[in-house]
Amino acid sequence: MANPIDTVETIDGCNVQVLRAGAGVPVLFLHGATGLDWLPFLHDLSDRYDVIAPEHPGFGRSGTPEWLTSMGDLAFFYLDVLERLKLRDVHLVGHSLGGWLAAEIAIRNTTRLKSLTLISPAGVRAPGAEFGDLFYWSREEAIRHLYADQAYAEELLRSPPSENEVATQAKNTATSVLLAAHPLLHNPQLPCWLHRIDLPTRILWGASDVVIPAACGEIYRAAIPGARLDVFAHCGHMPMVERRSETVDAIARLIGEGAP
Repeated sequence: MANPIDTVETIDGCNVQVLRAGAGVPVLFLHGATGLDWLPFLHDLSDRYDVIAPEHPGFGRSGTPEWLTSMGDLAFFYLDVLERLKLRDVHLVGHSLGGWLAAEIAIRNTTRLKSLTLISPAGVRAPGAEFGDLFYWSREEAIRHLYADQAYAEELLRSPPSENEVATQAKNTATSVLLAAHPLLHNPQLPCWLHRIDLPTRILWGASDVVIPAACGEIYRAAIPGARLDVFAHCGHMPMVERRSETVDAIARLIGEGAP
């Protein structure tokens, strides 16, 4: 498995770090609130496809532009990214905050998109389903709440974070609060416009997700025409870790279904 190439793109006045690996059909991955990590499932996807994974403005090593005030701003930014990088027939994949972002992009314009995969996406709220208040959790609480199988959490907690990692996470949290704290982790208007998504869509969720309850998946499924919802038993907020092979296979099947 080849390591991704790390480049910087300047788009809309913002320097954006981009990791890219593989070849062939383009897959654009949008990370969640904790930031970008080139997880093994992205390696798996890059064995088959051209995987492009930017760090959002305001996250990690990317710049924080003055224009960034909402998820809508970020959605329009990524429409410019697609145009700037000359990407077409893109299979868009987003996790958590990135899944919400992917939906916000798709309700605006799907011209350059081919399919949509939402993994435990924020963005909508199901009646009676409470979000985890991740902005108040300690580092250990946040990590433990990501997984149903605590072995994954224990592995991450064995090593204390470096000073650079602490600073990066503080930056990521500040931007996530700006974008998603009020109202918490959703856009009340988003369900009104999900019918505009005219792409093959797969929604993947962990049944034991305590960050964003799996009940929210039904809101997405019912509102996006033809969308399919897959809920993994004994899985938390990170299906691409706890159900890595199933997640990769689901994306691959959707890409195959969306192929000409």
